[in-house]
Amino acid sequence: MSAKIRLYVDHPLGAGQSIPLEKEQAHYLFGVMRQRLGGAVALFNGRDGEWQAEVTEAGKRGGTLTCVTQSKPLQMPPDLWLIFAPIKKARTDFIVEKAAEMGAARILPVGTEYTNSERIRQDRLQAHAVEAAEQCGGTYVPKVSDLQKLSQLLDHWPAERQLMFCDEAEVGQRRFLEVAQGSAGPEGGREAPALGGGTGADRSASEPFGKLSLQPWAILIGPEGGFSDKERKRLHAMAQAHVVSLGPRILRADTAAVAAMTLWQQTLGDW
Repeated sequence: MSAKIRLYVDHPLGAGQSIPLEKEQAHYLFGVMRQRLGGAVALFNGRDGEWQAEVTEAGKRGGTLTCVTQSKPLQMPPDLWLIFAPIKKARTDFIVEKAAEMGAARILPVGTEYTNSERIRQDRLQAHAVEAAEQCGGTYVPKVSDLQKLSQLLDHWPAERQLMFCDEAEVGQRRFLEVAQGSAGPEGGREAPALGGGTGADRSASEPFGKLSLQPWAILIGPEGGFSDKERKRLHAMAQAHVVSLGPRILRADTAAVAAMTLWQQTLGDW
């Protein structure tokens, strides 16, 4: 039995486990996808891996699926947070979807001094993360946090979590791979700071690149208006901050999120 339909359920999964369907799920399976008794559905809940299940009850307002066998174990992503300032609705949705697809463990919207959007629908964004995991075959769903101030997040920053600070003021100056490896910078042979030790503004090569790859990380993407001088000064002073550029051009916030996650995953992640 191989299922072509994947469905997220907020229910424990295991051999012989019965899964009651909500009205919307039943409508999707039996009304839209035309599933019938005995049909195969792949289930995941973000905790127990992926399970092949069989339709054992089908109705217009509900139904039951029964787990048969596990098809995938839980595949945890790297311990990576994506921190971003909300932008226009569709582009914020895009950031959440791509973060879930690309392996973020947690997604944290933050308010900055120049953030244009001061409200989010956390439940709607969480649903987008679920849909992305359903479509890309993932077994883990990143948690989307409620909106909080960047300053408050930094007040309680975990000492062990490294921060890839994507600073638009550094355009063309600090390429991530060069910062990561401590190689020569792009401008006049200037030596780029290596990961480890010191502050984000001036870092020595005191800590091996390989060791940092085992530590928890976060990526910070700024708002459409950029970071304020006050925010930038605080971030540059953080011992955990690694200040980088995303190339010679200023990117839109949604593009920057995808570019930064790609660089991090290729350099330090599980790609």
